[in-house]
Amino acid sequence: MSTGLMQYLNGRPKIGTLSTADAQGRVSSAYFGSPRMLDERTVVIGLGRNRTLANLQDNPRACLLIAEPARTLPEWKGLRLYLRMQECQTEGENLAAIRAMIARAVGEQAARGIHAAVLFRVEEIRPLLDSGQPWETGI
Repeated sequence: MSTGLMQYLNGRPKIGTLSTADAQGRVSSAYFGSPRMLDERTVVIGLGRNRTLANLQDNPRACLLIAEPARTLPEWKGLRLYLRMQECQTEGENLAAIRAMIARAVGEQAARGIHAAVLFRVEEIRPLLDSGQPWETGI
């Protein structure tokens, strides 16, 4: 896993969609701002008490898609991260850091709605457009 992924996700703010499924396979997709990487294999996202968190408690697998628009579709930047939840922290430093980041970005009320810092292990990285190019292309 390269440090390029960590630099990409921890750089300027990004919006991504996190797709999850419950134990019966019902899919949910929600958008999240600025997922962070703690190290080269660990993504952390703050979650409220919502469908995404409930799904992850049933099924720890998820897909994070980040897309950055450009003039034409082939010029778009982004990637797809296939993730597996490792830990759900409802207290501690990671949760405090996420709440502080959210408070700065969108306000204290939004930060208070964050119930957990969810840590994911990156299992696979795929490009946004699967053209056979490595994910780093265009990022």
